[in-house]
Amino acid sequence: MDFFRIEGGRRLSGRIAIEGSKNAALPLMAASLLTEQPVVLRNVAELSDVENMARLLNELGVKAMFAPEAMTLTSEDENQVTARYDIVRTMRASICVLGPMVARRRRAVISMPGGCAFGDRPVDLHLKGLKALGAKVDLRGGNIVVTADRLRGATVFLGGPFGSTVLGTANVMSAATLASGTTIIEGAACEPEVVDLARLLTKMGAKIRGAGSPRIVIEGVEELGGADHTVMPDRIVAGTYAVACAMTNGDCILDEFPYDALIAAVHYLEEIGVHVEVLSANEDRTRATVRVTSDRSLRPAMITTQPHPGFPTDLQAQFMALLCLAQGNSIITEKIYPERFLHVAELSRMGARLFRQGPTVMVAGGGELIGAPVMASDLRASACLVLAGLAARGETIVNRVYHLDRGYAQMERVLTQLGARIERLSDSAKAVDPTVPLPLDAASAPGSAATPLGAHRFMQDDR
Repeated sequence: MDFFRIEGGRRLSGRIAIEGSKNAALPLMAASLLTEQPVVLRNVAELSDVENMARLLNELGVKAMFAPEAMTLTSEDENQVTARYDIVRTMRASICVLGPMVARRRRAVISMPGGCAFGDRPVDLHLKGLKALGAKVDLRGGNIVVTADRLRGATVFLGGPFGSTVLGTANVMSAATLASGTTIIEGAACEPEVVDLARLLTKMGAKIRGAGSPRIVIEGVEELGGADHTVMPDRIVAGTYAVACAMTNGDCILDEFPYDALIAAVHYLEEIGVHVEVLSANEDRTRATVRVTSDRSLRPAMITTQPHPGFPTDLQAQFMALLCLAQGNSIITEKIYPERFLHVAELSRMGARLFRQGPTVMVAGGGELIGAPVMASDLRASACLVLAGLAARGETIVNRVYHLDRGYAQMERVLTQLGARIERLSDSAKAVDPTVPLPLDAASAPGSAATPLGAHRFMQDDR
């Protein structure tokens, strides 16, 4: 099993491009089940979740061809309707094949999905939506069995106790494209990834209005065709690298930054003392080039996660690491997944002063993060620990980084490109004493600007 070894205290600088969005790519790949014609997707990141989705689609009769510039998905056998547990358990997004399969193949058998282990993430709203369109749903031996003749348009409400469901909206919207009549989704998720899926479906011949708002209207069509589509940049990856730059008092340029999709996160970055300057952008700022810098002293903040356009739950852990370096007490409240705090105990091992009460954590900032061995528990918690390691004094070992491979394409290489001292090692490398420091190079020799210095307030003098 791989782990990261990080020597903290190096100021990040340089230029990188943000990769394609994982959370957008997976439903886009599933949309290939809606047509017999090829679907071409560009800017697809090399991630384990993408590979697993390709494996799943292959078992469902869709051939995935990877090339340097694009992925081509072609449905070759529409008789395959069973998504096995062995693949589905690796990622929760497997559920997004359900709607497309029922719409075109009239039947779907899918195991209850897996993914990160920070609390229940039920699929009841997905099933509620498909039932409203006329599907019959049964649960058999841990499998969801959904059957239907041609689906019928209906009005569907997808609001839940913690807000709308992104993958549920994707499932119902995809299914409704081939339903007879008009479907109205009320309480739809407004996330940019839903908008990106609507763009692809529209290119395929679907008739969709209102994507990105709480009310989506879909006029069903007889069939869909192929399309060529570029996946949107990953807003969570962009936010993660912006925070990494801020935590090391860096000066970084990020290309393909989805600025408008990160308005809430950018707002809080500015409030904390981190500046995201737009250098150039397309008309709707879905792809921008930004420069990230920070003030000499970071300020505390009160953050509550909310459905889009609110602050994204997938950046909560990373901002908690950032606020450990702020001068004062911060409050973070998790309204989407109240148990999403597995990173709290591990950050505390690094000297963070965190106090949790139910869905709220108080961050007592102003202290110093100290390198330590820590255990990654889920995708975003893993990113949080890596960021903490970049800013910590000394060496940090982050175990179980396979979680990161689900959502960040070669994170260690990207951070190395920005000047971090981070390497991926396997468990066999632990035969070598992990307490031995990484070898110094000329840029990190004592007295240089890159010498590990630990907490953010000391790094300020390196600018």
